[in-house]
Amino acid sequence: MDETAVAVLGAGPHGLAAAAHLRRAGQEVRVFGEPMSFWRTMPAGMLLRSNWTATCIAEYDGPLALDAYQAETNAKLSRPVPLDEFIQYGDWVQAKVAPDVDRRRVAKAASNGDGFVLTLGDQTRIRARRLVVAAGIADFVNRPEVAAGLPQHLASHTGDHADLSRFRGQVVLVIGGGQSALESAALMNESGADVEVIARADKLNWLHGGKYHRKLGRLAPLVYAPTDVGPMGISRIVAKPGLFTSLPRGVQDKMAYRAIRPAGAAWLGPRLVDVPISTGIQVTSAKPVGDQLHVELSDGSSRKVDHLLFGTGYKVDIKRYPFLDPALALQVRTVGGYPILGAGMESSVPGLHFLGAPAARSFGPIMRFVAGGWYGAESVARLASAGWPATAGVAA
Repeated sequence: MDETAVAVLGAGPHGLAAAAHLRRAGQEVRVFGEPMSFWRTMPAGMLLRSNWTATCIAEYDGPLALDAYQAETNAKLSRPVPLDEFIQYGDWVQAKVAPDVDRRRVAKAASNGDGFVLTLGDQTRIRARRLVVAAGIADFVNRPEVAAGLPQHLASHTGDHADLSRFRGQVVLVIGGGQSALESAALMNESGADVEVIARADKLNWLHGGKYHRKLGRLAPLVYAPTDVGPMGISRIVAKPGLFTSLPRGVQDKMAYRAIRPAGAAWLGPRLVDVPISTGIQVTSAKPVGDQLHVELSDGSSRKVDHLLFGTGYKVDIKRYPFLDPALALQVRTVGGYPILGAGMESSVPGLHFLGAPAARSFGPIMRFVAGGWYGAESVARLASAGWPATAGVAA
């Protein structure tokens, strides 16, 4: 059986960051997965909400940062960064840090005494002494109960579509008040769909688009971190997981919500002036009627639509990773689907590490974003450099 010291499952921003920092630390690493695969399924025309530094993979100041990419390739990225340009940047990072990426699908990851065994889609088996799961959120789509049983051609999630122009000429009701729902509505409206948005919240939240950064000038870094997660002040706290996790859990939860509550980018507002948006409303029922849906809303009104699009985000539950052997998943100590992690992002199972959104409960909201890869990957690499001392089961 083939063997490696460290297997990284996932070749998106967090997996590539892990590969970069672990290889810098002198570790033998094998990376599995299609590079930037989740990002390639996102709607064409999408723009990244994060600012310049927070869009950098693995580091915001160094040979893998966006500035280095532009200098080497002569690329001139737009701001905000378009999805297709970000994917090209991700491919460049992959060529730098994981040119030997194994694109075969990992069908199963199971425990094997003092390590792990990966079974690939072609039934090849590989043993790894350590396993770093950086598999993203694609398996965590959050579909409301009202969507249960509805056919895919009538109701879907924003994560199901790489091209929203397919809704041209259709009447579409979008559910949600965050970036995904709002940007999807804008893209469909611009493609010729008849779009309406409803949100459960009493009002929509809009980001300030760097307004306060500009007002503060050189003082902005005092209250805004390069990770670009959270408002003034909170941004600095959540950017330091050691500081953030030293706070009482109740404070952490409130601060995390404030940092990542549903909100739209400032540049989306002008693109939605022609789109009806209603707040404080929920879908109470949705029933197929012919080739359309009859949708009942909590305000007593109803709609007849061609499609119901849920921009209802993702809900982490590591047991939903299809490759994670159920017996192994049951060994991982979790709270609400999130693994409890210690130093080096290590779970209660020795040698099993989680990066990205699953690490958010243990290390804070930045882990949900590209910029969280900086800390997560550096943390795993620090543990490697220290000789992988036992940390499993130590909650962050």
